[in-house]
Amino acid sequence: MNIKKIINSTQRPALYEKGTTFMWTDPYISKQLLQIHLNPDIDLASRKQSSIEKTVNWILDHLKVEKPLKILDLGCGPGLYTKILAEKGHQVTGMDISKNSIEYATSTADKNGLSIHYRNESYLEADLGTEEYDLILLIYTDLGALTPSERAPLLINIKNALKKGGSFIFDVLKDKDFTKKASLKSWDAVEAGFWKGTPHLALSESFLFEEEKVLLSQHTIIDENDTTDVYRFWTHFFSKKDILEMIAAPNFSNVTFEEGLLPKSDMWNGDNVLFIKCDK
Repeated sequence: MNIKKIINSTQRPALYEKGTTFMWTDPYISKQLLQIHLNPDIDLASRKQSSIEKTVNWILDHLKVEKPLKILDLGCGPGLYTKILAEKGHQVTGMDISKNSIEYATSTADKNGLSIHYRNESYLEADLGTEEYDLILLIYTDLGALTPSERAPLLINIKNALKKGGSFIFDVLKDKDFTKKASLKSWDAVEAGFWKGTPHLALSESFLFEEEKVLLSQHTIIDENDTTDVYRFWTHFFSKKDILEMIAAPNFSNVTFEEGLLPKSDMWNGDNVLFIKCDK
C-alpha cells in the first residue's frame, strides 16, 4: 500500500478541483444509487415519497395550473417526479445522466401506460431547445452541487428553453448554520459496499470553504490492487441575496421564495431548504 499516495490524495484540494472519477455514470455505483432513490422512506438520492408528492402539489398549486403543461425535469433520476406529473395529465420530459435511472424510469412509464419522454444525457451538455417548455424543474438542490462556471451557462440555457411566461422552479440549501455541516474524518474497510463490490478502504472527510459558502465532501477509495479513486462533491449554500445575484444575468423575473415546504428531519431538510420560482 502506497501510504504517500494516500496522504496526497486525502489532502484538502484547491476550490473546485475535480476528483479522479465520476460517480453518476459508474456501472456499479449507479445501481446502488438507484436502490437508494427507490427507498420511499429515506431522504437520500431522492426525497421521501411523501415529500415528493407534497412538492409536486405545491408546484402545481403555486403555478395555478388550469391546463396541461409541457414540463422538463432536469436530473430526473428514476422518474419519481415525472411519473406523478404525467399521471396528472402533463406532457413531461425527464433528463438524467444515469443510464440505470433512465432505463428504470422508462420501464416504469411503460408499465403504467404513461407517455413520458426520457433522455439519458447530462443537462450541462444537452441541447434543451428554444421556447419549448412551460415549466422546467431542477429539484433536490442540484443547482447547489454545480460550480459557478457550470451554473451560469445552464441558467441561460434553461431560460432559453422556456416559453414566454414559463417558469423555472428549483431548490437550494440555505446558508443557515452552514459552517456546522462539515463532517469529521471517517474510514471504513469492507468486503463490498456502496463504492465497490470488492474489498476496499473508504476514507471520507469534508472541507469547508467558508468565504465561498461551499462544503466539499471528499471520498478516497482504495482497492486491493492499490487503485485509488477520489470522489469530490461540492455543496453550495445560499442566501436569498445570493440567489437574486445568481439569476440576474439570465434576467429571470417575478422571483418568489418558499420556505418550510419540507418536513423537519435534519440539517439538510425542513427550513434548511429554500424553493425558488422565477419566470421568463
